[in-house]
Amino acid sequence: MASSSEKCYDPQDRTLTFVDGEDELDFSCLDYKSLRAKMSCGHAVTPMSLTDHCRRLLDKKQSRFVCGNCDGEWSFEEVCKMALLTPEEVEEFEKKRFSNAAKHYLGIKVCPGCKSRVVRTNPSDLSVRCTVCTAKNKSTYMFCWQCLREWKGPYPRSDRCDNDGCQSPLEILRTCPDMVFAQVKGVTGCPSIRACPTCGTLVRHDGTRCKNVVCTQCKVEFCFVCLKITTECKKIKPYSYTSVCSTGVAPRQTSIPVRQSR
Repeated sequence: MASSSEKCYDPQDRTLTFVDGEDELDFSCLDYKSLRAKMSCGHAVTPMSLTDHCRRLLDKKQSRFVCGNCDGEWSFEEVCKMALLTPEEVEEFEKKRFSNAAKHYLGIKVCPGCKSRVVRTNPSDLSVRCTVCTAKNKSTYMFCWQCLREWKGPYPRSDRCDNDGCQSPLEILRTCPDMVFAQVKGVTGCPSIRACPTCGTLVRHDGTRCKNVVCTQCKVEFCFVCLKITTECKKIKPYSYTSVCSTGVAPRQTSIPVRQSR
């Protein structure tokens, strides 16, 4: 039965494409009374079925909104519009989405334009779109994930934007100075900056600790010398926190590892 608070599309809304037929996300067969409208993937929904479907995705720890009938992915802007989300629901969905994304190590940073939190869903692309600024300005707003300034130049790109001083991560890895360990003996030629072997985040070692560090992004501990995960490094040479690895010093990295979302 339809609830008295059920959300329904406005028949006069010319921004929607109404269709005849079944609600293709109404898996509970509740027969919502709203008109059916077409999503960008082509499937028909009602505001209630779309809200319920996206809430189920979030409760399953997903951070992406994907159609239940195909592989089509919807932007958060589209979900907000088509599900007629209330301000309370928008806040609820945003909190769950960011929390889930953080657990999957997709990364969260603050937009330089509006200071809202933004998820980067493609770890190999430095050009990131802020949906809040885009909606507010009524034009696409992109910023650089690396230098945190409004994006300049063509996109997508994985090395740098065209802002002055936006240095490529590979250039940083290539040119950073070697380091001297205070506690680790027998290590020479080890760069002072490494890309985390799990997620690719650049990590600097200050030289005052043992050779193992914890990535600030994915929280995985790895050996700064051989670039193996700490547990793997210990299997090869146990209790070697302050001595050179049996496999020696890993060379300077020439590519950035990318962790895939799960």
